[in-house]
Amino acid sequence: MAEVKEFKLPDLGEGLTEAEVVRWLVEVGEAVAVDQPVVEVETAKAMVEVPCPYGGVVTARYGEEGEELAVGAPLLTVAVGAGTPAPGRGSGSPGPGSGDLAGVVAEAAGADVEAAEAGGAGETSGAVLVGYGTGAPPARRRRVRPASHTPGGAVDGPAPAAAAGPVGGVPSGYGRHAVTPDAAVRQNGSAPAAGPVPVISPLVRRLARQNGVELRTLTGSGPDGLILRADVERAIGAAAAPAEQPAAAEQPAAASAADGEVRIALRGLRGVVADKMSRSRREIPEATCWVDADATELLAARRAMNAAGGPDAPKISLLAVLARICTAALARFPELNARVDTEAREIVRLERLHLGFAAQTDRGLVVPVVRDAHTRGAESLSEELARLTGSARAGTLTPGELTGSTFTLNNYGVFGVDGSTPIINHPEAAMLGVGRIVPKPWVHEGELAVRHVTQLSLTFDHRVCDGGVAGGFLRYVADCVEQPAVLLRGI
Repeated sequence: MAEVKEFKLPDLGEGLTEAEVVRWLVEVGEAVAVDQPVVEVETAKAMVEVPCPYGGVVTARYGEEGEELAVGAPLLTVAVGAGTPAPGRGSGSPGPGSGDLAGVVAEAAGADVEAAEAGGAGETSGAVLVGYGTGAPPARRRRVRPASHTPGGAVDGPAPAAAAGPVGGVPSGYGRHAVTPDAAVRQNGSAPAAGPVPVISPLVRRLARQNGVELRTLTGSGPDGLILRADVERAIGAAAAPAEQPAAAEQPAAASAADGEVRIALRGLRGVVADKMSRSRREIPEATCWVDADATELLAARRAMNAAGGPDAPKISLLAVLARICTAALARFPELNARVDTEAREIVRLERLHLGFAAQTDRGLVVPVVRDAHTRGAESLSEELARLTGSARAGTLTPGELTGSTFTLNNYGVFGVDGSTPIINHPEAAMLGVGRIVPKPWVHEGELAVRHVTQLSLTFDHRVCDGGVAGGFLRYVADCVEQPAVLLRGI
């Protein structure tokens, strides 16, 4: 008998405690290889394909598409060594040497099927979930009637509506949304409207469903008419606004009690950010210093760099030039590329620089990470920053691209503000902020002139260094901004 192993939803990093099942990539009875992606989930920060550490035959799946599972909850079970395909994504078919997959699945789940049938479909204890395994269900999983699948498509026992066949290109058995047209009429009282709804995120779908918003009536503001969270929130606000005044007129006392009070749950990305910022303020004795810098020469240097590359060469962004200045400054002041081990009461200085940068998205603020930024030039930094920014806005960053930063660059000038005292991205030791670059009166070479000026600020952990180091770092950054040729001394 093949050994059946349970694969649980792994920790996806950044303090995330749950994820939503978006799409299953394998079916019960399918052979999978080690490290083959088996399910696509959506966290508060990104869409992630989760690979399975076991090779064998899938005997059960847990969780329906659109449901949230807690970290540590079962994802699927695998009969290890049974019909393992060659490494890779797999084709969904067993392949040579797989043996009798139906026998493997039945052998793994047969005893529980018999127990469930003996106890009756109405009993919760020992219920078998179609394609979702046996035993105690994970959090927020729905119970369905007992049944068992075979790779050939036969179903023993009463089959759910989802098993009737594919609908709209969605294979049967892929969760509660894969129903036949007849089943949809029985459930909703009318046939579903034709044509796909232009929305990708299940979080957006759930928000619309919870607030009674019909997605087909919305016009998306995203690329190619994609419906975004902001579109649904506008529809919710528009629906709520007309209803508020009549309610207030009918029940003035009740309306007065809740007048002006709006409650927003600290969940998902907002909750992760809140927890991390609170921890940073609790644990880190931070201080901030700042300086104004004349960035006129920096802008001229960037124009010259892009002109030298020719019209077809990729352009180097201003953020990439600032990132390159950061790497040079941290090479001179390595005290700030560090973290504090509070339990050991030690300062841990880091040899490698993984540069985080703040990026605003529809989901909120995220911090993608440029790995080994100290080994990259301006052109390489520009390409990686552009790639990560695009992935952040699309919600496709991997956990590895969102964790492990050792220093953060925050360009809050894009919001049209001059200065800020940012909260350090725990457990880092410092963050450099850059304000907007605007024309201002400035004394240049002894004369008053209009120059492009920016404000630079450094928030640092006072445990890792004193003001002399922080001031030296910030002054070096300012010197490079004012005279980019200063960087040549380090080349």
